[in-house]
Amino acid sequence: MSGTSLDGLDLAFCRFEYTAKKWRFNIIKATTVPYPVRWKIKLSEAGNLSANEFSSLNAEFGIYIGKTVRSFIKKNNLKADFIGCHGHTVFHQPEHRFTVQIGSGAHIAAESAYPCICDFRTTDVALGGQGAPLVPIGDELLFGNYDFCLNIGGFANISYRQSNKRIAFDICPANIILNHLAAKLNKDYDASGNMAKKGNDMQDLLFKLNHLPYYSLNPPKSLGREWLEDMVIPLTAPYKKNQINDLLRTFTEHIAVQISNVINKTKGNNVLVTGGGAFNDFLIGLIRQKCKAKLVLPENDIINYKEALIFAFLGVLRMRNTNNCIRSVTGALRDCCGGAIYLP
Repeated sequence: MSGTSLDGLDLAFCRFEYTAKKWRFNIIKATTVPYPVRWKIKLSEAGNLSANEFSSLNAEFGIYIGKTVRSFIKKNNLKADFIGCHGHTVFHQPEHRFTVQIGSGAHIAAESAYPCICDFRTTDVALGGQGAPLVPIGDELLFGNYDFCLNIGGFANISYRQSNKRIAFDICPANIILNHLAAKLNKDYDASGNMAKKGNDMQDLLFKLNHLPYYSLNPPKSLGREWLEDMVIPLTAPYKKNQINDLLRTFTEHIAVQISNVINKTKGNNVLVTGGGAFNDFLIGLIRQKCKAKLVLPENDIINYKEALIFAFLGVLRMRNTNNCIRSVTGALRDCCGGAIYLP
């Protein structure tokens, strides 16, 4: 799994069992391989490349993923059935019927010597859906004992059951904007929210953020980097470097407001919280103050690798020719079984 916050490549070796009409899982070994600076730059600038350069990067990133996975497998003496790979999202414009995640599956399979299942989103987008979020099928079948499943990654997203069907959508930008601001002070991220904690709310900016048109839309809906660059980052332009802590404080407050607004509108008692934002103590504290439901932070492997786990699970469902994408979540014409399979 490679997320929009560019933390690194999440690798999870997982086992799944289906008994008594119920799925069970185990994360046996997992790690995050931080991106070298050159890959952070390459991935962050991928949307600006020519067609030739973009195609070359897609292959190069596939080779990088394949070699990284092969090394992980060898180092830990593992034997896998296949690799399920999300790739890295560069373009996500379901309103124009396309979404692009780079990391060539053919190159991953060739370099790793294992079958690779990738490109999980395109079929749903072709069927008129958002192609996102895809994790809710795992929320439904692996984490169904929680009323809400909240992931605070590059973007915060949530899933829950309503009227006997699974609902899910992106809530707001999260780590993607916090990391963007922290980088202006040469930090990879705002550890534990300590920088934000020192800042003060900018009420005018907070008002503008909380009244962005996206928040008045009904699901299904999803967010991408393009929306952030068009609608959010320009709002930060008038502010100076010495106001970064205030900007971080304001955006952290904004994230907490939007998350709690969603949860407080819906019946439910507990919220499973995963993703890098779960380690942002200041953010979690703000959400707890505003949210009626109890936040549950699971073991670190679930916090860190739930998305990688579920993309492995999407691969399992694809290999079984079972639907792995839910129309009630994405708005597609029908449920579907997404993912392209490449053999080594």
